[in-house]
Amino acid sequence: MQIGYINISIMFVQILESVQTPAPLDFKTFDTPATINLRPPPVDRNKSFDDDEFTKKPIVVKKTITAPLNVTSYSIADLQMATGSFSIDNLLGEGSFGRVYRAQFDDGKVLAVKKLDSSVLPSELSEEFTEIVSSISQLHHPNVTELVGYCSEHGQHLLVYEFHKNGSLHDFLHLSDEYNKPLTWNSRVKIALGTARALEYLHEVCSPSIIHKNIKSTNILLDVELNPHLSDAGLASSIPNADQALDHNAGSGYSAPEVAMSGQYTLKSDVYGFGVVMLELLSGRKAFDNSKPRSEQSLVRWATPQLHDIDALSKMVDPELKGLYPVKSLSRFADVIALCVQPEPEFRPPMSEVVQALVRLVQRANMSRRTVGNDQGSSHGGGNADAQEDLS
Repeated sequence: MQIGYINISIMFVQILESVQTPAPLDFKTFDTPATINLRPPPVDRNKSFDDDEFTKKPIVVKKTITAPLNVTSYSIADLQMATGSFSIDNLLGEGSFGRVYRAQFDDGKVLAVKKLDSSVLPSELSEEFTEIVSSISQLHHPNVTELVGYCSEHGQHLLVYEFHKNGSLHDFLHLSDEYNKPLTWNSRVKIALGTARALEYLHEVCSPSIIHKNIKSTNILLDVELNPHLSDAGLASSIPNADQALDHNAGSGYSAPEVAMSGQYTLKSDVYGFGVVMLELLSGRKAFDNSKPRSEQSLVRWATPQLHDIDALSKMVDPELKGLYPVKSLSRFADVIALCVQPEPEFRPPMSEVVQALVRLVQRANMSRRTVGNDQGSSHGGGNADAQEDLS
């Protein structure tokens, strides 16, 4: 037993000595300082969480939109008073973007008020509306209806335009009115030329170019001298939801084939719509008329094959003209139409070329008047002094 205790004691002493006596350190390992490679960390590790968020989300600087200075700001009360609380008696028409009312003010001035539908421009888009007004108010051309004022109150958006007593070309051509005489040939050419100049201004003078998107006879207004004024200029290209509002025009007869296919509007789709208006002026027919036989309902489809046949052309002319038109002028007018309503947009001419063609048509008519005289073969079906008046 004692030997056992002695062995255990010796082992315990050895264990204590091993713990208390530290192993000798090799100081040579500290003689050479360690080389530290100080490389910059990857760039993306320098970014904090917030920095990364900002790089993913572009910073939007909210621009300040000031009210346009060159147009009048009206109150809802002013316009209610002038329109008889938007009475049905003062309703002039209803278009793709809202209703238009006749407004007579205390000073005797008469204007047209377009009340935009909330579906076209929701009430919360007041800043966008101010920007639209600012943009449209910069359009100035003798053949473009002038914006003179606006109203943005209580979630409602209204545009105030100059008023034209003779109403729209559509009404003049298609609604029988004992007070309106039929348009003479020269008046029709003048309306076509003025409208072409308005579109040339929007397409080729304005920068950036403005696509009207809604060319039709109801948007061509006539003043007391039958000068045309294109309405809604710049509106469809400014309103965010305009294309949806224009969808119902697909069957109106004015939409170019590519618009019906893709919904995409271009300068050339405006040219097509203008060609359809010229067809209305020539034939006196509506762009689409479901009261006609099926083969004649679409004006373009019915008229296009006849545009280069002088005999067929004379039969499709508006009967209201009673044959009082220069035959050569009619033929050249039809040639311009044929170019504008071509199904392929790339083959349609720019509006500047259309203007030049119509100007030449007018100049030739005037030359004919000076050289031939008023009474010698100047019109189909006999002489007509009005058919020889100077259009320029």
